[in-house]
Amino acid sequence: MQLARRAQAVARCSPSRPAHLLCALPSCARVLPTRSHSTSPALPWFIDDAPVPQKFTSRSNPPHLAQKSTSTPPLPKNTPSTLRELHAHLAQSPHLDPSTLVVAESMAPPPGPALPRRMPQGRRKRGGTYAGESSYDVPGGIWNWVVMAQVKEGTENKGGIESVVRIIRKTLLTMDPPLPIPPNSKRRMHNGWAMVDAGDFAVHILSKEAKEKYFSRWSEWE
Repeated sequence: MQLARRAQAVARCSPSRPAHLLCALPSCARVLPTRSHSTSPALPWFIDDAPVPQKFTSRSNPPHLAQKSTSTPPLPKNTPSTLRELHAHLAQSPHLDPSTLVVAESMAPPPGPALPRRMPQGRRKRGGTYAGESSYDVPGGIWNWVVMAQVKEGTENKGGIESVVRIIRKTLLTMDPPLPIPPNSKRRMHNGWAMVDAGDFAVHILSKEAKEKYFSRWSEWE
């Protein structure tokens, strides 16, 4: 009789549970024991608890690949201050290969074989090879200094040459006093070679293909 009353009381406390499942419980107020404190789970086996190094060293190239130099060639001692400032800006360009940035004095091409002197022939005076002495012959090249650099491979068709030309023009025009340079050409370079004429010196920006094709004596400038 008492057991039946207890089952009815438990059924009233928990109406969602059947009475025949709760008849064995002594009271509906029974509370399961809980832990007094929780422990933090251990690290999984695939996580390394070793400290992560804060400094990383650059990976060296494999033996079959040549190690590229990341430093620029030294400037000549008599380099003008204008070219030193331009060199400092070009060395920071992400499109240029630093090892190809060269500043050097202009060198005249090697003279060819001397032509035989021949006076003009005929009524129209053609075929002559000697026009006499001239007071306007200036020895040396057109420019006193030359700056040459090669863009990184793969950037010549993605605006790399044009980006370097913008750096050159901005640097020369913001000098005090600004250097007189020709107007900027809006036409995109398609031959891999751009030149900026700055009066006393010229700046050549080339792709690797143009460098190997037109500047075979590149090593003489370095």
